[in-house]
Amino acid sequence: MTRSLIVTGADLAPQALELLRDFEIVYAGKTPTEDDLVALCKRHDPVAIIVRYGKLGAAVMDAAPSLRVISKHGSGTDTIDKVAAAARGIEVRAAVGANAAAVAEQALALLLACAKSVVQLNARMHAGHWDKATHKSIELGGRTVGLVGLGAIGRRFARMCDAMGMRVLGFDPFAKDLPDHIEVVDLPTLWRESDAISLHCPLTDDNRQLVNATTLQACKRGVLLVNTARGGLVDEAALLEAVRSGHVAAAGLDSFAVEPMAAGHPFHGEPNIVLSPHIGGVTADAYIHMGVGAAKNVLAVLEQQAA
Repeated sequence: MTRSLIVTGADLAPQALELLRDFEIVYAGKTPTEDDLVALCKRHDPVAIIVRYGKLGAAVMDAAPSLRVISKHGSGTDTIDKVAAAARGIEVRAAVGANAAAVAEQALALLLACAKSVVQLNARMHAGHWDKATHKSIELGGRTVGLVGLGAIGRRFARMCDAMGMRVLGFDPFAKDLPDHIEVVDLPTLWRESDAISLHCPLTDDNRQLVNATTLQACKRGVLLVNTARGGLVDEAALLEAVRSGHVAAAGLDSFAVEPMAAGHPFHGEPNIVLSPHIGGVTADAYIHMGVGAAKNVLAVLEQQAA
């Protein structure tokens, strides 16, 4: 009997599908609700779920008695109830590093957009203005960037910043064997000394709203903030106030506390906040890498359990 595998999305890379050719692949669509996933699990009883979109909690797991592995199509597993999975003997795996290049490049793009006022100048040019005589941008070479999180994405971004001549500070209590161009510091030092800060850590209960009114006040006036990690790391109201006051010169954000962002969000229309819709890891190459990584994790767990 063919085993079923549910994808919480509308598609999967052909290279991943080839690896999973012995499974019945069931797609949940681009915006599956918990009820949608429960219904699909009851109908197909999958042995594996590849998570692209939406959250996966206990109700979905309980609807799939044969479920053995939940595999994330990417590196962040905060949308999966890992405690519930562990209690049910279900393994949770992530395609660690599969989208590292894509997300690091997005972080660099947002940092440069903030430092060079790319978005604002583009809008002014299209409106017929020529602001050469009045504009002053920020030169990043020789300045200090602080990275919170030094996994595959953070390390790649650090290499880019080092190549631009920046001093690179890093905080990550779990990181080992770091390259010489990263200077490991504690968080108070990172807040105090950084001209730009970039977030690259997973979201946990301990670091939720890590960037808040208190930590922002500890930063240099005119600091730049980039977040390509998880929106829950940032107190959005505190950030908005800091941007409007000028304490934060600009912020480049690719993730948000609630996604998709609702109409009328306070960030809308803020000229010094550059927004992108959580697409840091969405490239043609990363799509393949994440799909293949997720598929390989499914196969590895099932083979291990069958041994």
